[in-house]
Amino acid sequence: MRGNTRITVHPSFEVLAATTAARLITRLLDVQSERGEATVVLTGGSVGIATLKAVAESPARLAVNWSKVNFWWGDDRFVSADSPDRNHVQAAEALLDHIEVDPARVHVMKPADAGLDVAQAAAEYAEQLAAAALAEHRASDDYDGDAGAPLLPRFDVLLLGIGPDAHIASLFPEMAGIRTKDAAVVSVTNSPKPPPERVSLTLGTINSADEIWLVAAGSDKAGAVALALAGASPVQVPASGANGRSRTRWLVDEDAAAKVPGALIARLDA
Repeated sequence: MRGNTRITVHPSFEVLAATTAARLITRLLDVQSERGEATVVLTGGSVGIATLKAVAESPARLAVNWSKVNFWWGDDRFVSADSPDRNHVQAAEALLDHIEVDPARVHVMKPADAGLDVAQAAAEYAEQLAAAALAEHRASDDYDGDAGAPLLPRFDVLLLGIGPDAHIASLFPEMAGIRTKDAAVVSVTNSPKPPPERVSLTLGTINSADEIWLVAAGSDKAGAVALALAGASPVQVPASGANGRSRTRWLVDEDAAAKVPGALIARLDA
């Protein structure tokens, strides 16, 4: 856990979603004021989708130029394009269908009925990331990608949910995905929770984000949150390995924070 980690504990699920939505709108506005466009990586899950709904319902959303926001996904289920299990489908219903987005800036992971297998879908998403990174490189003199590393665009905010087992995106404890270091995107064929096939960003790609926001609610997440903040190994506790380049925010409700020592909360909230 890096020194730029912060935690904010919210009194309820509803307050957590509303506050995270307000924080996201503000962050996008700040980035757009600096660079004209902004990039966010979306997550699924109950809090992730509730946050997007809260963005859609906020009058402040009108201040954001949504046509200049790039959308990526941390992971998605490898099911049919119209499946309600798809993070993309849920995000569209919650937010994307209610704002004026540029379809070319919405980078969707290929579904199971697109004519590719799950490994090919992961490779295709890595190609999308590389193409976006090269476009940024041509447009800017301050591109700072590491030589030999996967080509990645700039992520201003990357949202992550946390499972009760401490998984993030579709990187599960002790499985191959959390151990993968030489790829931007990984395919999952044996997810411990259905559906078994998924496409996910790797931990290295996740950690390329400027800011990572880990959002969790509910008592079933309390153990995972506590272990991650205690610095457990990412192989066993994937959430502990998520660290943004400039900042990592833990945005949790009181139930999810219940097992985190008060002294640690006080230090991280300072």
